[in-house]
Amino acid sequence: MRQDARSLVLIPARMASIRLPDKPLADINGMAMICQVYDRALEADIGTPWVATDSIEILEAIKHHGGKAVMTRTDHSSGSDRIWEAICKIDPEKKAEYIINLQGDLPTIEGRLIRQSLQPLLDTSPDDGGADIATLAVEIGEQSEKTNPNVVKIIAKQLDETRMRAIYFTRATAPWGDGPLYHHIGIYAYRRPALEKFIGLQPSPLEIREKLEQLRAIEAGMQIDVSVVDTLPLGVDTKEDLQRARKWFQTKD
Repeated sequence: MRQDARSLVLIPARMASIRLPDKPLADINGMAMICQVYDRALEADIGTPWVATDSIEILEAIKHHGGKAVMTRTDHSSGSDRIWEAICKIDPEKKAEYIINLQGDLPTIEGRLIRQSLQPLLDTSPDDGGADIATLAVEIGEQSEKTNPNVVKIIAKQLDETRMRAIYFTRATAPWGDGPLYHHIGIYAYRRPALEKFIGLQPSPLEIREKLEQLRAIEAGMQIDVSVVDTLPLGVDTKEDLQRARKWFQTKD
């Protein structure tokens, strides 16, 4: 797939993890985790990846890896705010039409999934009712995940076999009754004006209650479309997650 000059992949990263100190620099298969994520973004080939960080250690790790990184302020309350500062620095001429916000703790995410996160925006335009934001979901297979509040679920309208329109995001087991439940995967693709609008909004009541930033967009009437994918990338939040990620790479090799 040709690298798309109209888009940029931004990976926000900071060292403030409580459960796993210095998480972005944790070694996975001989490489810092943030460098593994950077390489997954390169494999997606949908735009130049940049790491947006407030840490000189992360900046130096990415530059030593041969990647691109930019320093941002230390007082950002969210990754969205951090990537917006970064975008304004690296693309002041506003050439990029699409911004992908890729979490820095998804070292096993496949490039094709990153591409799929952008696809709903490429398939439509704002003039014909296209989404402002796009993201990913996968059907929950394990029963324990359905009741786990750390697993964010999407309540959505089905558009076709692989596409949904988000109605709500929740930590609860929802929707009720028979039928599939969907696990939200934390990657977002924004049209540039949508990201600018989003970071200008105040935290919303449901966002504060559920502790889910994407509800701010829903409450503001912004449209989020969802690509349904077939695999769940491993997020690294704990030492146990880190060990699983290391084993995943050993198996892959």
